[in-house]
Amino acid sequence: MADVIMEGLTEYAELAADVMKDCVRKAGDTVKREAKTGAPVKTGRYKKSWAVRRQRETSNVLEVVVHSRDRYQLTHLLEKGHAKRGGGRVRAIPHIAPAEEKGVRELEEGIKRGLSR
Repeated sequence: MADVIMEGLTEYAELAADVMKDCVRKAGDTVKREAKTGAPVKTGRYKKSWAVRRQRETSNVLEVVVHSRDRYQLTHLLEKGHAKRGGGRVRAIPHIAPAEEKGVRELEEGIKRGLSR
């Protein structure tokens, strides 16, 4: 009897890990897409620089990082605004925080949907 219960629990754990990994991939892609959509465009290079990178993956863990590949120096300045050299400020263009919030919501909903099947 214990073997049957253990087999069922192992099967559920594998299903949960697969659902979680799939949802993390989709949420990472959503954050990338939303950050690109909301990013300011001067030359377009900053907007095109957004990428998703797998940080770590094991049998039951997946970590992804959404980042600006070669324009990472601008992310904080554009998101929060900054002081000008001659005085005054440049207005903030929030595009990362809204993308992150949408990704978190999508991740939570996807995991709930996947595990309720």
